[in-house]
Amino acid sequence: MRIGLSVYGTTFGMGIHPASGRAMISPEQLLDIAISTGLEGVELPASWLHDKDADAIARYAQGRGLFITLETEGYDPGKLAEAIDVSVRLGAGTIRTIVRGAKLGGDRRPLAGRWQSFLQKVLSGLQEAAVIAERAGVNLTVENHQDLASEELLWLCESIGSQRFGITLDTGNTLATAEEPLDFARQLAPYIKNVHLKDYWIYLSEEGYRLVRCPLGQGVVDFPALFEILVEVCPVVTMSIELGALEARYVRVLADDYWPDYPSRSAAQLARVLRFVQANARPPGDWRTPFERNEPVEAIIAYENGQLAASLAYILPLLAEVNRR
Repeated sequence: MRIGLSVYGTTFGMGIHPASGRAMISPEQLLDIAISTGLEGVELPASWLHDKDADAIARYAQGRGLFITLETEGYDPGKLAEAIDVSVRLGAGTIRTIVRGAKLGGDRRPLAGRWQSFLQKVLSGLQEAAVIAERAGVNLTVENHQDLASEELLWLCESIGSQRFGITLDTGNTLATAEEPLDFARQLAPYIKNVHLKDYWIYLSEEGYRLVRCPLGQGVVDFPALFEILVEVCPVVTMSIELGALEARYVRVLADDYWPDYPSRSAAQLARVLRFVQANARPPGDWRTPFERNEPVEAIIAYENGQLAASLAYILPLLAEVNRR
């Protein structure tokens, strides 16, 4: 297994505007950052490549032994076909997309009563795009972007039934759909083709809990156990460090209007995730990031860079140990 770097979670530190995603560095510079931090690849947004020479970027990466994963969004097969074409030129073996629909934090109220029809549209678009991905020899994956639950991702994979279609597992986002990270990973492991390594601190709140970014290994995700699952089921998976956003995610699991459009869950399932949350919740306190406290940009950059450095110091030795076995 190899680990790369996603641009998200280190936006200020890389000169990327956190809202617009506009880059102040080139893809080649991002690849250089990956090398300098001991990583083996990057996840590049497709939006960075509109006026770039994909073939030149591919040569730059290949000459340094780095992998590229391509990031896009949506489920429109036409747009995904364009991303697949770019991925072939980049030498990127995997594309990650997101479908949105829910607000971050697993909030489906914007599509209340319309969630199932939305899922059918997603399925139709991804089915068509998966055929294109098969012809191109590229993996097309959809991420659990604090929107789709494990039951729905499993349904998509089984319905599409393509060896080239699968999941980008975001290790922290599982909690936004009220699911314990390892349970989520075990259920979807046969379909995982790409992983975003993310960790969270949990703070209890009136209607549920908040997810606050933190360095890998300092939050609630059991990465040694997660790596054991991946090694057993999908050992060639690519991974990228993607630290959480600068704004906490509010998961309102105790609110009545959180659940109506979710798959049916048993009392035992709900009890399990609530026990996990209670056992791992941090003491009450100021959960806000420097960004949320309106601190200077310099403080935010130092915060992001510090969390990335701590994450690297934790995850790289752990991966090296796993790969030695």
